[in-house]
Amino acid sequence: MLYYLHEVLGIHLFSYITFRSGIAFFIALFLTLYLMPKFIRWAKRTSSTQPINHWAPERHQEKAKTPTMGGVVFVTSAIVASLFTMRFDNAYAWGALLVLILFMLIGLQDDYAKVKKSENLAGLTARVKLLLQIGASLIVACYICMVADFNTELYVPFVKTPLFDMGYFAILFWVVVIVASSNAVNLTDGLDGLATVPSIAALATFAIIIYITGNVKFSSYLLLPHFNVGEVAVVAMAMMGALAGFLWYNCYPAEVFMGDSGSLTVGAFLGYLAIISKSEVLLLLIGSIFVIETLSVILQVGSFKLRKKRIFLMAPIHHHFEMKKWAESKIIVRFWMIAILSNILALITLKIR
Repeated sequence: MLYYLHEVLGIHLFSYITFRSGIAFFIALFLTLYLMPKFIRWAKRTSSTQPINHWAPERHQEKAKTPTMGGVVFVTSAIVASLFTMRFDNAYAWGALLVLILFMLIGLQDDYAKVKKSENLAGLTARVKLLLQIGASLIVACYICMVADFNTELYVPFVKTPLFDMGYFAILFWVVVIVASSNAVNLTDGLDGLATVPSIAALATFAIIIYITGNVKFSSYLLLPHFNVGEVAVVAMAMMGALAGFLWYNCYPAEVFMGDSGSLTVGAFLGYLAIISKSEVLLLLIGSIFVIETLSVILQVGSFKLRKKRIFLMAPIHHHFEMKKWAESKIIVRFWMIAILSNILALITLKIR
């Protein structure tokens, strides 16, 4: 909407992606800051609070009365901010909104079931949730390939030319990327603000990469592939602003949790950003904390099934450090530091071709 004012009013500032990205950030930020306290009060009145898994560390029981489903607020704020600032003729921007809506609905269904029954394990079964994620990812992947007509070649860091063309197999690959990323963020969301800051850092990195990829001069200078995806940077910055507003209430000690409606959505969105920026492999570095958390679960389960022994005191790995009596704030801040450093390193790799 904001973009089209430059045609009506002749103000060219509104045509720039960088300007509209900044506006999207602040609209989403202030909208989240305004709506979240109202949501928290409503959640407390209606007992829409977080059921705690009885397997979680004992001190997590103190969080049992904390409102959940905060993801609905900040994701909705990001969508509203995006609609106000993005161009409506860009298929990739609409694809970004499609990801946000589909995965927020999946997470909301899971969160609502848990809240209604006051039981952490009463939500969607793992199989049903996975099937819904695969279905949503398949819709998005088909949209990217067939509607947006996106390039299906595979790029890897440090190589300036594509390795090969995946053809329609790209759809399967993209489904795996989105589902894996969605679940990785979901696994990380176990401590106050733990998933929020790494997500903000990853969004900032992807916003930069997508802007460069969508700019002919910058992409040519850095030997990156060029696609008309720059408009998605507006949506990425809107989500970044929304998460920054959410962090105000989610930092330790948290007044609200994002729930699956937030974590599944953020993860899927990061996967989508990785796909359209041709950074699927680089996502492993950009989302290093999410990768570490996921690997800790895989290793723990694999070790127990094969050797009947556990590698960690508890998985995901942030629970391992809790069991070692680390202060929650120490775990959170150190994981934040790793995430920020990993994203700086990811940006440095852009010049190496």
